[in-house]
Amino acid sequence: MLDRVLSAQPDPPPWLVFVTAAVAVVVVLARPAWRLARHAITIAHEGGHALVAVLTGRRLRGIKLHSDTSGLTVSAGRPTGPGMVFSLFAGYVTPSLLGLLGAAVLAVGRITLLLWVAVALLLATLVMTRNAYGLLAVVATTALVFLVSWYARPDAQAAFAYGGVWFLLLGGVKPVGELQRLRRRGQLADSDADQLARLTRVPPFVWIALFALVTAGAAVLGGTLLIEPLVAE
Repeated sequence: MLDRVLSAQPDPPPWLVFVTAAVAVVVVLARPAWRLARHAITIAHEGGHALVAVLTGRRLRGIKLHSDTSGLTVSAGRPTGPGMVFSLFAGYVTPSLLGLLGAAVLAVGRITLLLWVAVALLLATLVMTRNAYGLLAVVATTALVFLVSWYARPDAQAAFAYGGVWFLLLGGVKPVGELQRLRRRGQLADSDADQLARLTRVPPFVWIALFALVTAGAAVLGGTLLIEPLVAE
């Protein structure tokens, strides 16, 4: 089993990489598909809050995911300071950074390893999920990734992995734009950017610009990692 997980898989055909990228673009831009797929972005978003909270010494109390694709991560500790700032900042950038990490793993041909790491991260999120809808969403996502990693043919695994990574890279950018639009309309007064502004006295638009810079940069770099081997051939 260890050999199966750690061994490299053959490079996928170039058409698969480009087709999965096109599918990811459609999913991100098409409203019905985005409404469903956005749950995966929310899981990554809240998981980012949770992971950084733990790494900075805060006590994680739980994660909640809701049917409207919103979420909430609760941790205990100092209400101010670097730990709280890093925890708040992590949410919007985590999906894109996970996509970048996934692109780096795919660039060295470790497709099965990527899927199993995804399962491990989802299981860690599941343990800390505290509401019924959140449990359903995380269990369904975990089961899907596990079934693909265990039963699917190598070409199907490759398509799923590349599609997932493209989706994280591209889908991680869109919520930042949504955040800015909602704030312009006077909504989301308690967003991550607003909470960061209250903690640091740095205006919310600066934090949103940083979110955009990180997510767009990860999308460009991750896309380059996925496409560059094909160009080199």
